[in-house]
Amino acid sequence: MSRGIVGSRAGRATIASPLHKDVFDLQTGECYTRPGELHLPTWWVREDEGVIFVAPRPVLVAASHGTADPAGQRAVAGLVDAVRAARPELVVEPSFVDVQEPDVTRTLAGLPDEVGARIVPLLLSAGFHVHVDLQQTRQATQRPVTVSGALGPDRRLAQLLHRRLLEAGFDAESTDRVVLGAAGSTDASAVRDCRLTAAYLAELVQRPVTAAFLAHAEPGLAAAVQQVRAEGPGRVFVATYLLAPGFFAGRAAAAGADVTTEPLLTADGPVPPELVEIVGELYDGRD
Repeated sequence: MSRGIVGSRAGRATIASPLHKDVFDLQTGECYTRPGELHLPTWWVREDEGVIFVAPRPVLVAASHGTADPAGQRAVAGLVDAVRAARPELVVEPSFVDVQEPDVTRTLAGLPDEVGARIVPLLLSAGFHVHVDLQQTRQATQRPVTVSGALGPDRRLAQLLHRRLLEAGFDAESTDRVVLGAAGSTDASAVRDCRLTAAYLAELVQRPVTAAFLAHAEPGLAAAVQQVRAEGPGRVFVATYLLAPGFFAGRAAAAGADVTTEPLLTADGPVPPELVEIVGELYDGRD
């Protein structure tokens, strides 16, 4: 490829093999003529006072929890596809910490030897999977690997939760009440992160928001819904603080609220731009 022919396709810079005639995207390394079959490694290039620095570009390993629910699988795959579309210079590989395959260890093992990776957990809070599982995976590999923080807490996630409430019929002028329904964790910092998200959402809905959990933390979601209902008139909304449809989303819907919002991702709806932005920022170095 050192004698490759530089050109363009649909406004993107390309390089063509003079021998085999295959055409590659110069930023992503993807092959236009044999997609999925051939791929060129891409590199970070930076100029500093006349000195050119070159380094391999880490693969973005998008590590979600995994689910057996087909709707949840489609929703998370949609997010991964949206990140690829927003960041065409990156190689983005899906991976899972539970339930689905490939797991992160297998994903890393399948990368070219010279390529590093940046694992971005598609998890709303940094609990056991972020602090233990993924760190152990990073330490066990011989390639350069870093792990970012979780998606939350982030005020943009609270804005997305607010949007889901409005889509579900929440009325800011009424006596509607809100409970944040989160998965829960044995990690105290993850529970604090959920409570911070509830505080961010409370600012937007201009009323108290109780953080409640489906497992491993208190108060439980069903108990919190009953408690909030007993405090006064008005509908009780559960703002579903879950990434995608699945087992926990079903439990949230059965917790007894008058209205339960959709998760942040839905199976067939548009991918929220907030999530795509956050994933990109985490890859770029926001821990």
